Amino acid sequence: MTPLPSQPQHLILLFLSFSFLPFFSLSAIDTFVFGGCTQLRYSPNSAYETNLNSLLTSLVNSATYSSYNNYTIQGSSPQDALFGLYQCRGDLSMPDCATCIARAVTQLGGLCSDTCGGALQLEGCYVKYDNSSFLGVEDKTVVLKKCGPSVGYEEEAMGRRDAVLGALVGASGGYRVGGAGKVQGVAQCVGDLSGSECQDCVGEAIGRLKSDCGTADFGDMFLGKCYARYNTHGPPVFSKAHHGKPFLTTTTTTTAISLVIPFSFFFFLFFFFIL
Repeated sequence: MTPLPSQPQHLILLFLSFSFLPFFSLSAIDTFVFGGCTQLRYSPNSAYETNLNSLLTSLVNSATYSSYNNYTIQGSSPQDALFGLYQCRGDLSMPDCATCIARAVTQLGGLCSDTCGGALQLEGCYVKYDNSSFLGVEDKTVVLKKCGPSVGYEEEAMGRRDAVLGALVGASGGYRVGGAGKVQGVAQCVGDLSGSECQDCVGEAIGRLKSDCGTADFGDMFLGKCYARYNTHGPPVFSKAHHGKPFLTTTTTTTAISLVIPFSFFFFLFFFFIL
């Protein structure tokens, strides 16, 4: 693997503040949320490229029968080692999961061409690969934060929101969804975390949602290995999780990006990669 000349060590961010997208919409599982690439690049036709193609093919194939999986390719030398995983949102059927991962891998190939690491989050799924191992490692770095407009302190709405977020923290499992009235919340951990690590990550995400988004009518907090989201308005969407039962009723709303905070990757947000 031959690294190409280094690039400036800074982030290039493109905001989608004009784009209002269906929150938790089952018809928008391939909607782009965020993506990013490492700066280290591999040489074309190298062993690393061969290993990467093999890894991504394995991710796509596995998604036809499993909503989460991870792979390690050791390679003929340490510099050609590769680590990757994918995960689908907990309510998706297997056909929808497979479709989402296939589209995520396609988009990631365009976004991170010739780079040694990349990650991409769609509404319905997540894919990541890198040449250094991240599997089983906690990561509570803020990747993406979205806060809606403040609606002022409405005691009933904020009380329901805090109750829903508290229920998410108190729930178990990697995928948690619920709501009260018009307030909906959802949280999910990447499948390589233990139960206690997932609990810590969800607690961190929800704590940041409450402190950073304040009285916003919706909020999304994506950390390195989990996310938590809520909204305070909208008709029901979910009746049950595909791989587990929700603990309350659920609702929907719309979202727009208000702030992005960097991950360990260098993020390039491109709305035109949405299929």
